[in-house]
Amino acid sequence: MHAEALMRLRAAMQQNAVDIMLVDHGELLAWLTGFTVSETLYRACLVPLNGEPWMVLRQLDEAPCRTQSPNLDVESYRDDQDAWHAVAQSLIRRGYQQARIGADFYSYGMTVHSWQQLSRYLPDVRWCDLTGLSDRLRSVKFPAEIAALRQAAAIADATLMAIGAEVEGGWRVRDVAALAAGQFLQLGADTGETGPIVIASGDNGFLHASGHEQRLEKGDVLHVELIPKVKHYSARLMRPYIVGEISTQRAELAAQLIAIQDQQFAAMKPGMVAHDVDAIVRDAVLSRGLRADYPNITGYALGLYTRTPRPSDFSCSFHANAQWLLEENMVFHMYISAQGLAFSETVRVTPAGAERLTNLPRQLLSLPDQ
Repeated sequence: MHAEALMRLRAAMQQNAVDIMLVDHGELLAWLTGFTVSETLYRACLVPLNGEPWMVLRQLDEAPCRTQSPNLDVESYRDDQDAWHAVAQSLIRRGYQQARIGADFYSYGMTVHSWQQLSRYLPDVRWCDLTGLSDRLRSVKFPAEIAALRQAAAIADATLMAIGAEVEGGWRVRDVAALAAGQFLQLGADTGETGPIVIASGDNGFLHASGHEQRLEKGDVLHVELIPKVKHYSARLMRPYIVGEISTQRAELAAQLIAIQDQQFAAMKPGMVAHDVDAIVRDAVLSRGLRADYPNITGYALGLYTRTPRPSDFSCSFHANAQWLLEENMVFHMYISAQGLAFSETVRVTPAGAERLTNLPRQLLSLPDQ
């Protein structure tokens, strides 16, 4: 167990008069225990307000859990047993059959079916709705988390430089992605998952596009988003590469986007309201006519990502209605895009404004056309 994380969780439990917290959110499991696993079968860490936490999971995962969380008590069940019943019986055996149990109903583990099964097996407990707690607890990063994010950011920087040094016109987009994946693994990333690498057009549709079989031609914009993870912590970086000569129009557009985002970074201080930070980019891009509309957010929380359905964390995201306040040592992926060009950075909130963890020059880049 991570002592500081456990203290943060228990403070929230005490504030909400919770006897025991049922943790089934993949990222919170990893943040709290150092171990996480897929939801092939239901699993949970049970954290009492007083006393030692314990894990209930399938027997196949018991050994790696004990290895990665050596001080955590572990109970396991066979694959032919009912996972929810195993969790419920574990709580009953330890005297929590009438307890106030905290649950995050926004957790991907706490599906309607999971809650129905647990409620059926635990008819006398009182469920305490702590929706969103699994993300809120992790929003301000510990020093070790920031260190992992710095490592991941350095991998993104080095990989982007390798793309610039090797890629030229005629390459398949797939081959660019393969180069990036290989760099990730060689440089120490957890996996070779690269992020979107595509030929770009439009204001924002390309950000989540695909098209690996296309070949780079003169005048194309190669959009590169890199999302390396170190110890599950993901840093992110976007840059556009122009195949061939950079036109004056594109150079001027890039300069405007970068300058606007730099103003946003300068404003990212503790106590700022998120929608005010968002407005710096949104209002400037629209008022200058760089885009006709700006439906997407301008940034979102970064941190720990595990085996859940979401590749990004929008628990703290920047949009026109965002009312939450920035705090020191929050970390974000901030991005800006228009007319096929996108720039982004991994940044940390400090009293002096955003500190960039990704450190490459902020500029439009080019590749040889052949």
